[in-house]
Amino acid sequence: MHPDIESERHSPSFNVEELTNILDGDAQNTALRRKVESIIHGEPELSLKDNYFMTQNERYEAAVKKKFHILMLAHRLGWSEGSRELQYASRSVSGDLSFGIHQIFQKTIRSLGSEEQIAKWDPLCSKFQILGTYAQTEMGHGTYLQGLETEATYDAATQEFVVHSPTMTAIKWWPGDLGRSATHALVQAQLICSGARQGMHAFIVPIRSLDDHSPLPGITIGDIGPKMDFEHTDNGFLKLDHVRIPRENMLNRFAKVLPDGAYVKLGVPQTNYLSMVVVRVEVLLDEVIPLLQKACIIAIRYSVIRRHDPEAKVLDYQTQQQKLLPPLAMAYAFHFVGNHLLEFFRSSYSLILNRDFTLLPELHALSAGLKAMLSDLCTQAVEQCRRACGGHGYSKLSGLPSLLTRVTASCTYEGENTVLYLQTARFLIKSYLNTQKSPGSASKGSLPQSVAYLTAPDLARCPAQTAADFLRPELYTAAWAHVAVRLIKDSVHHLQTLRQAGADEHDAWNQTTVIHIQATKAHLHYVTVKIFTEALEKLESQPAIQQVLRRLCDLYALHGILTNAGDFLHDGFLSGAQIDMARKAYLDLLRLIRKDAILLTDAFDFTDQCLNSALGCYDGHAYERLFQWAQRSPTNTEGNPAYEKYIRPLLQGQRARL
Repeated sequence: MHPDIESERHSPSFNVEELTNILDGDAQNTALRRKVESIIHGEPELSLKDNYFMTQNERYEAAVKKKFHILMLAHRLGWSEGSRELQYASRSVSGDLSFGIHQIFQKTIRSLGSEEQIAKWDPLCSKFQILGTYAQTEMGHGTYLQGLETEATYDAATQEFVVHSPTMTAIKWWPGDLGRSATHALVQAQLICSGARQGMHAFIVPIRSLDDHSPLPGITIGDIGPKMDFEHTDNGFLKLDHVRIPRENMLNRFAKVLPDGAYVKLGVPQTNYLSMVVVRVEVLLDEVIPLLQKACIIAIRYSVIRRHDPEAKVLDYQTQQQKLLPPLAMAYAFHFVGNHLLEFFRSSYSLILNRDFTLLPELHALSAGLKAMLSDLCTQAVEQCRRACGGHGYSKLSGLPSLLTRVTASCTYEGENTVLYLQTARFLIKSYLNTQKSPGSASKGSLPQSVAYLTAPDLARCPAQTAADFLRPELYTAAWAHVAVRLIKDSVHHLQTLRQAGADEHDAWNQTTVIHIQATKAHLHYVTVKIFTEALEKLESQPAIQQVLRRLCDLYALHGILTNAGDFLHDGFLSGAQIDMARKAYLDLLRLIRKDAILLTDAFDFTDQCLNSALGCYDGHAYERLFQWAQRSPTNTEGNPAYEKYIRPLLQGQRARL
């Protein structure tokens, strides 16, 4: 153990194991996770150690191999589909597995398919008798689902749908598992029946032979080529040329086409988004938030063994604390937000499947907005962690570049963030307008829980008189509520003013989108602070942990206030003197949290094998590992063909001239 990191773990102010149990859900989950990790790390086929030295083809094959071995392990050990064991197995290999989109294919069938369709297709998916992909994004259209061009035209004479890509921009582009693996695609296409367009619906389309894996007639398919990351995933393209599928292959829980071509709607249009909501919640918990947690571990551990002078560790400098401790606070805040969103999703999902759509608008708005904000902030924070490690942070062997390129993708997949912010904004505007209706109005309904603060009593001025006042959760939660309400009200005012001046709905919206996004972000900050503070209230029986997490909550809230100080100063809610108080409270928190920083990252409990970082190892021997790992590079083990071809002749030619 490196003495500089060992000293950080002496005399802990809280029980790290208890905090790990809280993050895992309970002590039993922690024990089970570690048991699974021990099994996974004992399998040589599941090692990540050579990932940084592999080509795209090698990464793809290695990911398929890992998935195959984990499935064999699961069968042997009795790990059931969807079990915690399989979830922990995926975490153990950092999600470096193939067929992730196959799971989305299966979950979409469960969400949008009828009971008969689920009975037919779900067992085939579970037994891997087919491999699925989710084909929504097209070359010319992504998050704008109404713009999708792929068509599914019903032919009543044969009771088939004819699925077709009518233009170059209609080619499906980006779906994972499509390029080389999938046998079936869940194709999102515009339904045309009885001569009328009925909007986007989901269709199961066979794309490769189950005998020899060759493309089926009418199918043009392949891999889209090199990407920033996700080289283990075969993102692909799919061009459909009048491909016929049975009528029963349209998922029909919420809408169906009768044999004669009549269209029957059983739900609301928003149900088409349900599968995306499912994925967004899981992406935050299983991909985005863990990437930030890992970046914090690596950067903070490295910052206590790196010294600029013999007297001080780099993490002792306030500037380094300012770089790394706000991301650490975010990692904890977002953990509790993710759990809250998951609980809300679970309580809503069964109702929606039973065609009770009461909670769907709020679930869609909350999942869309939080996916956008968390992926945006996590991407910025991971890059901050990478930069905080200096030159070594640029080395792939640090693990940080891979974390950055993976989390960057989350700003686009499952909904481009700007579009998602604006979807949440529409929900906020509708909710605010509902508060303005007269009490007796028939259309005035109760507000969803996440926006109930729109009608709460508002503070016109912040009552803080000292820096310590800014460490009161009720004060900074009220401050965020005030700013969110003001900005939402302001965005509605700008929109209505333009409409009253004669602008059409599209132009009025387009001219106010920047204001809407600003309001949405304030709302999401408020939601995050509120969820974090409420989660901490449940830890009264563990005061030491509650205290250290309270500091992180305070830091998150104040970091947001200081970063967006103009929004709080705009209407005089905060004064310049109060901003100074908030800054003092914030800087004092940096010093206090710094003492527990290593322990707070230890509580995330990622193994060295899972981190796969020369800089972030638990024992702190970063330099030794960096040197050892560099020597394993093929550039050092496979000779230098350029020497014989070019360098040697160049040197000999120059020598002859001399």
